[in-house]
Amino acid sequence: MQRRTFLNLGIAGLGTTVAMASPIPVQFIPNPSKEKWAILFGTWYGTSRDASIWISEGMGGIAAVFDIRQVPADLSSYDHLIVGTSIESGKGRKELETYLGANAAKIKDKIRALFVVCGNRGQKPGPQQTTTYVDSYLAKLCQVGTVPSHVFGGRITKSVMPPDVYSSIEKMYQSMNIPLDMDNLSRAECLQFGKEVLAGKA
Repeated sequence: MQRRTFLNLGIAGLGTTVAMASPIPVQFIPNPSKEKWAILFGTWYGTSRDASIWISEGMGGIAAVFDIRQVPADLSSYDHLIVGTSIESGKGRKELETYLGANAAKIKDKIRALFVVCGNRGQKPGPQQTTTYVDSYLAKLCQVGTVPSHVFGGRITKSVMPPDVYSSIEKMYQSMNIPLDMDNLSRAECLQFGKEVLAGKA
């Protein structure tokens, strides 16, 4: 499979500087497909972004991938949606909560799967995290019942975190003898989840 990258269609210009009132959505350009898929994610430090790209890759790269901070105003042109978020202090990004509060009624019938990414203090997420973060939180925000879901392990990377945030996590993790700069996000799990979601719609 060819590697695709995020492209910001509004930045490309022949050496010209373009002033923009608001950013144009950055999109992971999907492969052609009979039906249009999109993955909408919220992230602080990029972990859910990586999970979203890998989920799309597991689907053959057919899903467009959108960061909630630059989501198009209208996702109704997509046939199928996957929604995911990183969890920090028990919640996803506020922008995702706000977007879903305003748009869930319009898109809920298109949502085919949900996912969350959480550090879980370095431990592999299990049924409790699914209940807490998917069933009792994200599914309610999306106004959906039972759809395929997955909780992925998280990542802590000092170089991409504000110093005060990293410092507070560092103290907590040191007190529990948990290593920092951990990476428990599994590309293989993300690819498999994408395959399963697509197979469920076939």
